[in-house]
Amino acid sequence: MKAFMVESYGGEASVQAGEVPDPRVGVDDVLIRIHAASVNPLDLMIRNGKLKTILPYRVPFILGNDLAGVVVEVGAAVTRFAVGDEVYARPGKDRIGTFAELIAVHQDDVAIKPATLTMEEAASLPLVALTSWQVLVERAQLQPGQKILIHAGSGGLGTIAIQLAKHLGATVATTTSTANIDLVKTLGADVVIDYKKQAFETVLHDYDVVLDSLGGETLTKSFQVLKPGGKVISVAGPPDAAVGKELGSNLIIQLVVSALSFQTRRRARSHGVSYSFLFMKASGNQLRELTPLIDAGKIRPVVDTVFPFRETRQALAYVEAGRAKAGKVVVTMA
Repeated sequence: MKAFMVESYGGEASVQAGEVPDPRVGVDDVLIRIHAASVNPLDLMIRNGKLKTILPYRVPFILGNDLAGVVVEVGAAVTRFAVGDEVYARPGKDRIGTFAELIAVHQDDVAIKPATLTMEEAASLPLVALTSWQVLVERAQLQPGQKILIHAGSGGLGTIAIQLAKHLGATVATTTSTANIDLVKTLGADVVIDYKKQAFETVLHDYDVVLDSLGGETLTKSFQVLKPGGKVISVAGPPDAAVGKELGSNLIIQLVVSALSFQTRRRARSHGVSYSFLFMKASGNQLRELTPLIDAGKIRPVVDTVFPFRETRQALAYVEAGRAKAGKVVVTMA
């Protein structure tokens, strides 16, 4: 099959197209012919080697973390899916590789595709939808009437998190550029901060939760907008020891990872709030929770650009250069 592989950790040139053997299908696996896959910042972090400490992939490996496609074979123990099913998934962290024609995925990580979506739309969702669910429902336990700040509201994660937070009954503030103010309002944002004209930390106060997808100075300033006991949950800041433990890293790696976030956690405590890092996990069950919300129109995908599969490297470069105006970038086999 054709695939795009990371030949060595590094920049754009490290990803090369090539022919690789078709995947082996285990007893609990479904073999999926991929119709579309989407590009995530996670792909760039993996390609560039920024996550080697906690995700030590052995090169060469196929890149890609989101997919939509059709089941073409099922393992002997598979009970939930049949050949011909249209599905979507975020493969488990040890089985990435959606920039390819085929992939074998454990049945627990797969869900039937929302009926109302195209393959390209469905492929844009799994990673960001699961991240939104795990931040807002599991980690933050967001309640009706609470206030949440979602950074980068027009990004792939932000567009979905805004909609899920509104479904949960929260008051939602977000940051975005001038060009995307109307978009984030249509997604449900109650308070919109134009980051080019306003400093969010001087406008927002007494928030319960911040979803940080930017890290750096934005993360540091986010502590200022929370009420005592509030939570900053980041997918872009320094990882904490809990992440290393969840990923099965040894004790030394856990200590190294914990040290990376020491200053951030201490700064959070000085504000009377908490900081945690979330590395999302694959979950077919959670996708099945989200699917009815998608088919009911309560969560809708936002797709910026669709590239043909042969231009996967260009799609990665497009995302890396920050050229996406809103939502996700998708590659399609069509």
